[in-house]
Amino acid sequence: MTDDLDDLRKALKAATPAPDADAKAHNIALARKNFADLQGSQPVLRPKSNRIWTGVKTMLSTMTTRGGLVASTALIAIGFVALNPQLLEFGAQPEAVTLPASVGPEPLEMLAEDRPATEILRQEAPTVSAAEPVMIDDVMAGASNLYAPPARPESGFLSRNSQSESYDWPETRIYPQPAPRPSIVLPDGDAGAPAPAIKNDTETFPDAETNPLKITAEEPVSTFSIDVDTASYAVVRNSLMNGVLPPRGAVRVEEMVNYFPYTYPAPEGDVPFQPTVTIAETPWNSSTQLVHIGLQGAEMTERPPLNLVFLIDTSGSMQAANKLPLLKQSFRLMLSQLRPEDEVSIVTYAGSAGQVLKPTPAAERTTILAALDQLQAGGSTAGQAGLQQAYDVAEGMSAAGEVSRVILATDGDFNVGLSDPGALTDFIADKRESGTYLSVLGFGRGNLDDATMQALAQNGNGQAAYIDTLSEAQKVLVDQLTGALFPIANDVKVQVEFNPARIAEYRLIGYETRALRREDFNNDRVDAGEIGAGHTVTAIYEVTPVGSDAVLSDPLRYGGAVQGDPGAEIGFLKLRYKAPGEGVSQLIETPLPDVSTLGQEAQFATAVAGFAQLLRGESQMLEWDYSDAIALATGAKGEDPFGYRAEAISLMRLANSLSQ
Repeated sequence: MTDDLDDLRKALKAATPAPDADAKAHNIALARKNFADLQGSQPVLRPKSNRIWTGVKTMLSTMTTRGGLVASTALIAIGFVALNPQLLEFGAQPEAVTLPASVGPEPLEMLAEDRPATEILRQEAPTVSAAEPVMIDDVMAGASNLYAPPARPESGFLSRNSQSESYDWPETRIYPQPAPRPSIVLPDGDAGAPAPAIKNDTETFPDAETNPLKITAEEPVSTFSIDVDTASYAVVRNSLMNGVLPPRGAVRVEEMVNYFPYTYPAPEGDVPFQPTVTIAETPWNSSTQLVHIGLQGAEMTERPPLNLVFLIDTSGSMQAANKLPLLKQSFRLMLSQLRPEDEVSIVTYAGSAGQVLKPTPAAERTTILAALDQLQAGGSTAGQAGLQQAYDVAEGMSAAGEVSRVILATDGDFNVGLSDPGALTDFIADKRESGTYLSVLGFGRGNLDDATMQALAQNGNGQAAYIDTLSEAQKVLVDQLTGALFPIANDVKVQVEFNPARIAEYRLIGYETRALRREDFNNDRVDAGEIGAGHTVTAIYEVTPVGSDAVLSDPLRYGGAVQGDPGAEIGFLKLRYKAPGEGVSQLIETPLPDVSTLGQEAQFATAVAGFAQLLRGESQMLEWDYSDAIALATGAKGEDPFGYRAEAISLMRLANSLSQ
């Protein structure tokens, strides 16, 4: 089998006339004379235009096959022949001439080697520098580098070195190989790069200790605010997909459990939500029981007009691909769900706040998208100024019967103005009286200020979510839009009183940052969480019946034995809420039922609660491991139309591997 290059050589020799000895002698003499004349007049070569390199690069970017490379090399060789016919005398004795000393080391025959084109094209490009005498044979070797032109610098020009009168050609890979694409997380930097390791040096999470075990005889009443946030689950997922176990503070059990929609019985009548309570044996401790409380919010048949103010962090910390660029894509998804009568405004903050889009009907999608597209990251984070202006804009958009909401999108890095979570809490608490809701969307890792975001959302009558992928944006801003943006009950509080004759001890699983004092339950001035249209909320207690061998506390010597009817109620559940726009709460009451069995929805919620406790390092409270959580969740996965539960099971398996 003949090589393509051999055929090319034969064709060139056959088509070329015999060498002329007189012409050869004349040309060599002329070259020597020119060399002698130029030696004393120019210390360096005149810089050459980069147009030839640009042209060659353009040609080769479309000719990556072996045949294409051979053909392009032939054209280059013919160009050299046209300049000096004597180069065709392959057998002639080489003579010294003056050429740029930048020709490459590999001969033209390298094209015949069985090597990938991308490897050949990565040869170092020449640098135009002072002249040095080289042999004619080296000319053909130098031709081999002409097919590896450098990439054009971003400015469009070569950088010139004033000291050596040379031009620096940036090293480049013309055909870089694509890197593996992460399955879930968006990495910092280039979208095609592998996901980086998460740096938690500056990340902050709420510092809350696990709820302690309570002795019913001493403290029979438990009170807390509901929590519909989902940020914790998404942060946990992001950590696990980056190959590390999440920080303990990032794991909030109630947010892990409430990430998933459940199918609890729908409310009947005019009440905004319906409680469903079941009690059954604890899967991780057969001597205790779980009290599972599920709240199902009513669906909204007709929603009011919506006024949205996008408060977007455009500070320098938002430059990464999984921050501002992902934020823009996420809001694009949301815009498709808005109605023509809805209005959108955009306020940004970076160093100082500014309104980049006045209130605009959602029907003017092109105008809104153009304002989003022009946003760029840079500057410090003036969070207070941005919040102030966003609330002012929202109040100006509000009208009777409409819902106004500020959606803060940030990595939580507030460093100008109010930055202390306590001070921000007071600021937001004053602003929520205007009737404008505040939701917080977190983006990115590394400097994620989850503590500040939680403080803002909890005191702004809104929801906190963390968005690390477009899939998560689809869930939060599209699939669950009405639940996230349209409240049906405000300041929802839960209070459970356990009967000490039946229950010796209890502990609330999760809700550490949502605890309320007993007297807060009836105080309508105390803020609590909101339930949106169609939302579900889940809370789980682990209780120890009287007489169980799992009781950890000894009876008091002087306290006396608890007297009561063993057949009496286990406990009593009370709920308080306010209808949107009203200042007086309403009360829902129901006794806790007798022990039964956990249904499929309660079983899956229990599996997630156990999974979260393992991630928090609370295995001493459990008599099971990740494999038990996986088995329980798998058996209770149900229909799972969007794959949320299947993903959770995969994360359990991943956490199990990472924990070994």
